[in-house]
Amino acid sequence: MSDTTDTGPVLAADGTPLKRSLSRALRRQKMRALMLIAPLLLFVLLTFIVPIGQMLFRSVENDIVSRTLPNTVIALQDWDADSGQIPDEAIFTALAIDMQVAAEAKIHTRVGSRLNYEKPGISSLFRKAGRKAKKWDLENDGPYQEKFIKIAKGWGDPEVWRTIQTYSSKYTAGYFLNAADLQNGTEGPEWRPENEQIYITLFKRTLFMSMMITVSCIILAYPVAWILANLPSRSANLLMILVLLPFWTSLLVRTSAWKVMLQQQGVINDTLVWLGLVADDARLVMINNQFGTIVAMTHILLPFMILPMYSVMQTIQPTYLRAAKSLGATNWTAFWRVYFPQSIPGIGAGSILVFILAIGYYITPELVGGTKGVFISNRIAFHISSSLNWGLAAALGSILLVVVLILYWAYDKIVGIDNVKLG
Repeated sequence: MSDTTDTGPVLAADGTPLKRSLSRALRRQKMRALMLIAPLLLFVLLTFIVPIGQMLFRSVENDIVSRTLPNTVIALQDWDADSGQIPDEAIFTALAIDMQVAAEAKIHTRVGSRLNYEKPGISSLFRKAGRKAKKWDLENDGPYQEKFIKIAKGWGDPEVWRTIQTYSSKYTAGYFLNAADLQNGTEGPEWRPENEQIYITLFKRTLFMSMMITVSCIILAYPVAWILANLPSRSANLLMILVLLPFWTSLLVRTSAWKVMLQQQGVINDTLVWLGLVADDARLVMINNQFGTIVAMTHILLPFMILPMYSVMQTIQPTYLRAAKSLGATNWTAFWRVYFPQSIPGIGAGSILVFILAIGYYITPELVGGTKGVFISNRIAFHISSSLNWGLAAALGSILLVVVLILYWAYDKIVGIDNVKLG
């Protein structure tokens, strides 16, 4: 439709061209909508996006070395780390100057802690040298090479200086290398010693167990959701209360209950012994392993699978099954070819929800998983709260985020996210 006539453009009531007036009205409408959601966007930005972004940035941030040891970093630029020789006196003098300033500011232990993540033992070198450096007269107490080595023999190890040189830049890939069981070697990234390679194993275990938990939730939730969707409303509402009841119980209490039930002297083993299914001296080991983690987390996450399935199954008309049976289909054929395909969107929604929740759980695996049933999230929590290696925790979290996004992309390509419904 044209906005002009034989006599000229179509005008609005105020005399402006109609097209311009409509564009102005649409702009005002969009601005009003933006102003309505602006407080929520600002809240999400300040309390969610920015903190997560800052945490993820820690996975590459590394300015503490160059900021604390500026003279040493510059002096080490010309030092050949592959020579096998310790630095000369000029570099030790630069370290003495930086160490005295850092010790007076009480920040020398921070750079020691940072480098200790890459080479254990460096933290003690900086701590011992910092105590001595405060008392040095930098103009008269040299030479410092002998003094540092006398304080701690580690200062005479070329590997210590190579570590300082390697991690002297403002940004580093070292945290990501550690998260992949690698380290910076003389010729580039190399594998860590076999007894230190734990993170790839934890990633594989986390993905495998999360998938097992998701599958077990599907198997247990499907018949429950089907019963809820096909019972009369009164009975379905009563059973729904039982499904939601775990939400009203503390996660710690539910996990502790499974710890009591699964132990060798627990309720399940006692029952099996009483029934004669298991000998008293051959009780099952169901705790502090992967089995215990899968059982406990399946129970905890089961409602998150039931609810999406139930909401989708409620929308499936029972007349479809009756029509299929009237056309000669058996009960199994009617279910498999008519009912089940319509319930797949609920399975997809529940699977995504359960898998993403499972992959990030750490309380339940910590309590019932032992050493063989813990997730990568347990190591992330350890580095944040105990070792305070936030850079490595951020790198592990970043890798886990990327893995989840890749799996989400693959799910979208194979199944189609548009087919996921919540009712």
